[in-house]
Amino acid sequence: MHVPVVMKNDVLVQQRLPSLRNPAIQFAHRGARANAPENTLQAFELALRLGATGLETDVWLTSDGVPVLDHDGVVRTGLRRKSISKMLRVDLPDHIPSLAELYQTCGTDLELSVDVKDANAFSHVIGVACDHQAEARLWLCHPTWQLLADLRSETCARLVNSTRLKHMKDGPERRAAELAAAGIDAINLHHSDWSGGLTTLFHRFNRYCIAWDAQHVRVIRDLVRMGIDGVHSDHVDRLQTGFAQAD
Repeated sequence: MHVPVVMKNDVLVQQRLPSLRNPAIQFAHRGARANAPENTLQAFELALRLGATGLETDVWLTSDGVPVLDHDGVVRTGLRRKSISKMLRVDLPDHIPSLAELYQTCGTDLELSVDVKDANAFSHVIGVACDHQAEARLWLCHPTWQLLADLRSETCARLVNSTRLKHMKDGPERRAAELAAAGIDAINLHHSDWSGGLTTLFHRFNRYCIAWDAQHVRVIRDLVRMGIDGVHSDHVDRLQTGFAQAD
């Protein structure tokens, strides 16, 4: 799909397209990880102080059923590496917070994108969000949209298919139709996959468009001008600059 460009300060730029979210969400990827240790309460608090309107994190389930925030899902104990799924919450290092602790520390006046690494964690994540009256601002992400579809009747959280354009073997229009039919709210793609034509396509099916790994101001600016609904970045300051330059 051809999307026109316009001249701005003698430079060709993407024409500003409408988004479904206005303003789009500024997701701090694993907290403000450019400025603090990732997936820590320190990083999440800092991201919000810097102006992020959303947080992104990764969730694993401990052996006693506690959803905790860590990217790799393993803990080093001496020379050994042990899976979080095989450890009790009490035995984890202090820097790994639980999802409940994130809400207790940062509150609920934010959008929270959760990359669910362990499918067994879905119901526990939803339960914690419900306990904090935050389910409506929860975005549950997973690469398998069929798995997300099974959750649709169980939660009002937004469901997000995180994938790549190259993995859509039947094409993006077919994927958009499948997500709409299954009640999957959003598609989350690497920033390099997005174009104005693609956001327009998914918006035609009323699906939110989210971009991850957007680390440079010019990339963030262009995504916003494409009509993106949410941007994940390690750099909260660059998010704010990119959003400002898109206007």
